[in-house]
Amino acid sequence: MPPNFDQRQPVSYAARWAALKNVPAFIRMVWRASPGLTTIMIALRLVRAIMPVTMLWIGKLIIDEVVRLIGLDNSPGSLTDWWQSGLAGYLSLLVIAELGLALGSDLLGRGVNYTNALLQERLVISLSIRVMDHAADLDLEDFEDATFQDKLDRARRITVGNIPLLTQMMALLQDLVTVASFAAGLVIFNPWLVVLLLIALIPAFLGETHFNALTYAMNYRRTAERREMDYLRMVGASAESAKEVKIFALNGFLRDRFADLSQRFYAENRGILRRQLLWMALLTGFGTLSYYGAYLWIIGATLSGVLSIGDLTFLSGSFLRLRGLLEGVLSGFSGMASQALRLDDLFDYFNELPEIASPADPLPVPDPIRQGFTFENVGFRYPNAERWAVRNLSFTLRAGETLALVGENGAGKTTLVKLLARLYDPDEGRILLDGRDLRDYDLDQLRAAMGVIFQDFVRYAMSAADNIAVGRIEARGDLPRIEAAAQQSGADQVISKLPAGYEQMVGKQFARGVDLSGGEWQKLAIARAYMRHAQVLILDEPTAALDARSEFEVFQHFKELSTGKTAVLISHRFSSVRMADRILVLADGRVEAEGTHAELLAAPGRYRDLFELQAAGYR
Repeated sequence: MPPNFDQRQPVSYAARWAALKNVPAFIRMVWRASPGLTTIMIALRLVRAIMPVTMLWIGKLIIDEVVRLIGLDNSPGSLTDWWQSGLAGYLSLLVIAELGLALGSDLLGRGVNYTNALLQERLVISLSIRVMDHAADLDLEDFEDATFQDKLDRARRITVGNIPLLTQMMALLQDLVTVASFAAGLVIFNPWLVVLLLIALIPAFLGETHFNALTYAMNYRRTAERREMDYLRMVGASAESAKEVKIFALNGFLRDRFADLSQRFYAENRGILRRQLLWMALLTGFGTLSYYGAYLWIIGATLSGVLSIGDLTFLSGSFLRLRGLLEGVLSGFSGMASQALRLDDLFDYFNELPEIASPADPLPVPDPIRQGFTFENVGFRYPNAERWAVRNLSFTLRAGETLALVGENGAGKTTLVKLLARLYDPDEGRILLDGRDLRDYDLDQLRAAMGVIFQDFVRYAMSAADNIAVGRIEARGDLPRIEAAAQQSGADQVISKLPAGYEQMVGKQFARGVDLSGGEWQKLAIARAYMRHAQVLILDEPTAALDARSEFEVFQHFKELSTGKTAVLISHRFSSVRMADRILVLADGRVEAEGTHAELLAAPGRYRDLFELQAAGYR
């Protein structure tokens, strides 16, 4: 059942203005991104802010001086005669001053654009890095939660491209200073002109705020559908999915689903824009009538001799500019409130805190591990899941032992490994390392002591060397170590065939990239575990994409390299697990049986049944 796309949840005025509390924190972010550029930007904006009223005032003085000179008896005829007579000296200075201000204003405008572009770039970089750093601190279960994914998506979108709030905030500061300077000029002549202007603009301001909030509410509510649209765009036109899209003729289905979602977006947005068009036309029309009412007063005062021609020019120009500026200021405040609401999304993401972390006074991870790991009645259930992934799980992984985990899909093998690496913490029971609760140890040290390769390992669009170096990224520049890890996993044979060897870009995402087969990718991934030089080696289905010869070679190396280390191996291939010192058979999240390959084959049970089923396929 599709969601009700016609539901509207407009944000209240209180919520919109309450969101402005985010602005000070945002200003601190901008300052941290680049104190120097921020200072330059503010200085340029302030200087530029007072130029319009200064130029208009000089224009008034020029007109008044021209009128005065025209009224002189025996005034010279041509412009040259005026200069030669010396009567136009003051007028010349005024014209030169206005020219200098005009040129300076243009230069300042370019300086503002240049500084704004650089500051935007620095801010996007700073916030993007902060989003990435914060993601690294969060728990794995956060990324497996759809609600968090929506929150993360909204935070990411804020850090993609320019951040409107920065430009709005700086432009608003400039406009406020300009408004203050123009308003001061109007107040000198008639304070009621400013009051009339404000009364005329407030309705338009409230209308603008209301429709901005409606648009934000629509976008917020549709985050999940927007992510689905992005996903459909990616699946419908990507190298990874192209084969299946063509073979299964999925293009029509994907296109129609995308068109349906986007049409619903379009329909709702069109409804908001139509209402905005009608109401804003009425409200701005009211402002226009108010402006011309004030304009008539200025004309009348000039005709009656209260104001000079220069005053008329200054006041009419000031009122016209003030109207536009105040519309911009009020719209800017409304836009800032809307953008500040979007900052809620960013701060909501930053307010997410990890539950899995090092204690206040962590224990150092023992090196070497002496006793091993003990699971005591461990139970764990994934968030929002009814079924327990593992429960009442008890066993010991002894130091220096190679332990194989066997079981059907869903038995809890990968979950056990995630608990061992503290990607999750148990909901019940506890896990001990050398007799102490795993949660007592320093988390970074614990994970650094483990080399884990999961079956869904990442295929990085990087060089072959970097694909291995991610196993211990701080040793990225240690080529001999990378080469040794590649030799141990068999990846050296793959890399030797690449045009640029270890420097070859792998994957087809970027130009000059060379794609690899599933088995070749798997050898690079296994090399990461060896690159780590970890005390504990964990391979989760490491040979699923390898042929029989490559699988044999991998496990020969694994047996040699795991000597003296604690190792865990997950595999459905009994030819692989038989080399383990001990095998655990898991079923429904519990240990059903354990022993060596020979011991488990000798006794009736799941292990022997599965072995015989697999063996029958080779007979």
